[in-house]
Amino acid sequence: MAETVGAHILDRLHGHGVDLVYGYPGDGINGILGAFHDAEVEFVQAAHEELAAFMACAHAKLSGDVGVCLATSGPGAIHLLNGLYDAKLDHQPVVAIVGQQKAISLGSDYQQEVDLASLFKDVASEYVQVVMTPGQTTHVIDRAVQIARATRSVTAVIIPADVQEEPYEAPPRAHGTTYSGGAVPRPRVLPQRDDLARAAEVLNAGEKVAVLAGAGAREAAAELEQLAELLGAGVAKALNGRDVLPDDLPYVTGSIGLLGTKASDVLMQECDTLLMVGSSFPYSEWLPEPGQARGVQIDLDARRLGIRYPMEVNLAGDARETLRELLPLLRRKEDRSFQQRIMDEVDRSWRVLADQAEVAANPLNPLKVFHELSPRLPDAAIITADSGSSTNWWARHLRFRRGMRGALSGTLATMGPAIPYALAAKFVHPDRPVIAIEGDGAMQMNGLNALIDVAKHRHRWTDPRFVVLVLNNRDLNQVTWEQRVLVGDPKLEASQVVPDFPYARYAELLGFKGIRVDSPDAVGAAWDAALASDVPVVLEAVTDPEVPPLPPHIAFEQAKNLASALAHGDPARGQIIRQALKGKLQELINR
Repeated sequence: MAETVGAHILDRLHGHGVDLVYGYPGDGINGILGAFHDAEVEFVQAAHEELAAFMACAHAKLSGDVGVCLATSGPGAIHLLNGLYDAKLDHQPVVAIVGQQKAISLGSDYQQEVDLASLFKDVASEYVQVVMTPGQTTHVIDRAVQIARATRSVTAVIIPADVQEEPYEAPPRAHGTTYSGGAVPRPRVLPQRDDLARAAEVLNAGEKVAVLAGAGAREAAAELEQLAELLGAGVAKALNGRDVLPDDLPYVTGSIGLLGTKASDVLMQECDTLLMVGSSFPYSEWLPEPGQARGVQIDLDARRLGIRYPMEVNLAGDARETLRELLPLLRRKEDRSFQQRIMDEVDRSWRVLADQAEVAANPLNPLKVFHELSPRLPDAAIITADSGSSTNWWARHLRFRRGMRGALSGTLATMGPAIPYALAAKFVHPDRPVIAIEGDGAMQMNGLNALIDVAKHRHRWTDPRFVVLVLNNRDLNQVTWEQRVLVGDPKLEASQVVPDFPYARYAELLGFKGIRVDSPDAVGAAWDAALASDVPVVLEAVTDPEVPPLPPHIAFEQAKNLASALAHGDPARGQIIRQALKGKLQELINR
C-alpha cells in the first residue's frame, strides 16, 4: 500500500530526530494514530491533552531539543493550549500536531469544528499552518520543526482528517511548488568585536559586579564561573536558571525576586554593574534602581535585549560563545571586598533558612520538609516544581549540586506541570532519580490523574526512584498570601480552602508507596524511605498554611498590605503573627 500522509508525517518527524510523541487519541487524528503501528516514532499516551503538552514542554527543556505533542480536533486541540503557552513563554521548541474535521466539511458548522488556525495563531505565532494537500506535508513538517528549533518557540500543524488518510505524493516539479530537506545546524551567533570591547570596558570598570543568570546561560556554566572569579562577582539565578550554577559555590546567591533570597536582594541593591545572561527576568523592582548600575546583557534573541533594565551594552549572541570571546578582554579584580560581602550574606542566608526550618508549626513547618530533603538529594537528581507556595521553598531551600536539573513553569507560572514534567524527565533520562514537588491544589487540579500515567509508564525506567511530594495544607496557599500581601485582603475561605484528600492512600491504590508525615521528627526518616523505594512514592506532608512563604526582604508596601489583611479580620490572624515573629527572630539571631 502507498504511504499515507499520516505515515509520512511520522517518518518525517523521525528524520528530524523525534522518537516520542506525547498525546491523547481522538477520531480527528485517526489517520496519524494508525500510522504508529509501523512507525519508528512512539506514541506516549497521557491522561489529558494538557498533560501531553506539559510533557512535550518538559521534554524540550530537559533534552535541549524539540518536543512534540498530538491531539485531536476541537476539544483536544483546545486542551493543549495551557501546556503550549507554558512552552511559548519559557522559549521552548515544541511542535503541536492537531487534527481537524474533514476538509470537505469545513465551513458547515460541523461537529467539533473550530477555527484552529485562529486559535493557535498566538501560541504558535512563529508558524501555524494547515495541510490541505498531500504534497504540502513534507514542507510543512520540515518548517514546523526547523522554526521551533531556530526560534525556540511553539509551532503548530493542523491536518484535516481526510487529508491524513490520503496517499502521500511528493510535490511535482512545477510552478508554485516548494521543496525542503536537509538538516539545519545550529549557527554560531556572536556579537561584533567592538560591542564586546564596550561590554568589557563596562565590566572592567565596575567595582561591585552582579550577575543574573537565566535558563539561556545553562550551557555557559563554566564560563560564568570563570567570569565571577575574574570580576569578584556575585551570581543570582532566575527561576528558570535555578540549575545553571550549583548552590555550593560561595558567591552564588540563589533565586531572585519574591521567591528569592536575601543574599540576591543585597547583591542587586548594592551592585554598581549588572550583567544579565540568558534571562528575561520581568520584575524590575528586584533589579538595581535605574541609574544605580551600568548594565550589560547577553541574549541569543536580540528581541529580548534591553527590555528589563536600561542596559548600556546589549550583546546578541549565544551565551557560551559570547562569554568565551569576552573573557580574554576582562581584567582580574584584586579587590575582593564586594564578593566577600556577598559570600558572607550567602552564608548568613543559609543559616537563617536552616533555623527557620526548625520553628514549630501546626502540625508541620513546610520549610522543615525541604530542609531535610536538601542534603538527601541524590546525585544527578531532576527536581520539578509546580506553581504555588511550594515553589517558594523549592526556590530557596534546596541546594542544587553540580549535575542536578530543575524545571518548572517559570514565566506562565501555571498550576499542574510538576508531575507531567517529572514523567517526561523519566522519558528523557530514565536512569536518573526524579522528584516532583507540588501543593494540594495542583495535585487535585490534575496531579492525581497524572499519577495514573506514572503507573502506566514506570516499567520503562532503569532507575526506579520517583518521588512526588505533596504539601497537604488544605489551602490554595500562594494565592491566599498574595491576597494578604499584594492587596491587603484577608483570606477568603470560600475561594481558598480545598478539601482534604488521602494522597498517600491513593498512591497505594496505584501500586505506589504512600507515606504520610505530620511530625517534624518523622520527616528525615520519611525522605530516607521515599528515596530508597523501588516503586514510585507519594510523600504527603501535612503542613501549616500559615507559615509565610515570603522572603526575608519583604518590601514595606507588602508588609503594609499584610498588616491591613490582619487588621480586617483574617481568620488566621493570631497564627500568622506568631509564625512571622518566630521567623523574624531567627533572622535577627543570625545577623
